Amino acid sequence: MKFNELKLSTEILQSIEKAGFEEATPIQAATVPLALGGQDVIGQAQTGTGKTAAFGLPMLQKIDTTNHILQGLVIAPTRELAIQTQEELWRLGHAKKVRVQAVYGGADINRQIRALKDRPHILVGTPGRLLDHINRRTVKLETVTTLVLDEADEMLNMGFLDDIEAIIAKVPTARQTLLFSATMPNAIKRIGLQFMKSPKHVKIKTKEMTADLIDQYYIRSKDYEKFDIMTRLFDVQKPELTIIFGRTKRRVDELARGLEARGYKAEGIHGDLTQQKRMSVLRAFKNNEIDILVATDVAARGLDISGVTHVYNYDIPQDPESYVHRIGRTGRAGKEGLSVTFVTPNEIGYLHTIERLTKKKMSPLRPPTDSEAFRGALGAAFKEISAKIEANEDLLEKYGVAAEKLLAQHSAEEVAAYLLSTIATLPQDQAKVTITPERPLLERRRRSNNRRGGYSQDNWRSREDNRKRNRRSSYRGKDRRYRDSWDNKKRGTSSEKRQGFVIRNKGDK
Repeated sequence: MKFNELKLSTEILQSIEKAGFEEATPIQAATVPLALGGQDVIGQAQTGTGKTAAFGLPMLQKIDTTNHILQGLVIAPTRELAIQTQEELWRLGHAKKVRVQAVYGGADINRQIRALKDRPHILVGTPGRLLDHINRRTVKLETVTTLVLDEADEMLNMGFLDDIEAIIAKVPTARQTLLFSATMPNAIKRIGLQFMKSPKHVKIKTKEMTADLIDQYYIRSKDYEKFDIMTRLFDVQKPELTIIFGRTKRRVDELARGLEARGYKAEGIHGDLTQQKRMSVLRAFKNNEIDILVATDVAARGLDISGVTHVYNYDIPQDPESYVHRIGRTGRAGKEGLSVTFVTPNEIGYLHTIERLTKKKMSPLRPPTDSEAFRGALGAAFKEISAKIEANEDLLEKYGVAAEKLLAQHSAEEVAAYLLSTIATLPQDQAKVTITPERPLLERRRRSNNRRGGYSQDNWRSREDNRKRNRRSSYRGKDRRYRDSWDNKKRGTSSEKRQGFVIRNKGDK
């Protein structure tokens, strides 16, 4: 569906055309008409399907720019997503002159307060910082007519439910509410019932998602083998722009340092970095100043980065939905992508769960050998040198005399071999990198023959608790027998011999 078929204003269409968009994505085509009609909408779609424009276009259409009050509120789970949403809404509302402001933690709150005095039409913020501004009375929500909850499932996973409810309580009930989520757990459904008016549910099926354009592979390996295998894959697959996902902040830091030690241009992002550092890393990645971005799930949530060719899941995600979010960073805008997931033997159950969710089996991938990786590195070095020679036509003019002297002392083969060695390193000469092992995810057990069908970690704990209770009960039973025996002896009971036998043996045990 073309955007000009969605009954959008001329100013909004001008901004859409300037942004280079032509056809609406499925979530946009289904959501925009409902939202323009004033309906509350629950949109269920994965990352990378155009959700920002799906809620942004109707909200921008409703903004009255002659009225300098806050009219739209977007709640987002992370700082990066808040900033990205602000930029996208500003771009789509530029021709209409809609003012958009973002507030988020990790940034100077006084600067945000000064920016809020300019009376933006739309405010985008993370739950914690929004509540901070509400409590300071620097943000007042009495005039909001459109409320958006973006990545609602992620906000619940991060423990923001109470904050979200506190914020919604400050927004007038006479409003339009748009909720977007990749999954639909019961908590999201409860929010829909409690805070929305007869919402329309729009669900974009998996077959319409860009994941179909991604070649998905897995490699079964031990934890300590992953790093060397991954760098050998780089030499063979030659990724252009890459994201690596690690499970923990420590993992991200170690991977980034290890890749730099091996000569790759890599940086990591996670929640412990300052906002300024995170934004500078993302800017460098978008501008192709670094080739590899290493990230945790939360830090990379909602990132809209075009041109990513490869995604490597150094650690398989515990939540299968996170897998879809991860690989959704590639294979966008109709382009093909590739993902590789490393799986330890104890985590194969998680791999099968992901395959059931995506309805697509991952293909096993054989790790490349050292010789295969070196051949790949040599091929890449050969192309790089050839490209630089062709791009510098005045090389002989600048270095011809020195080159003749060098060739007088060494053969052309020796000079070329040395040049190649500066780019393609032999496996045994590469920097030694050790990544701290992470505890594997708890194994997903197959169903057993008993009626309960095996047990999970929670079941295991409950069974262990039952065993402990039984032992305590057994000890209390022994205490009662000792007490009864002593009382019987004091009362002159005729069974002293039997009770003494019991007491002595119990005490010996």
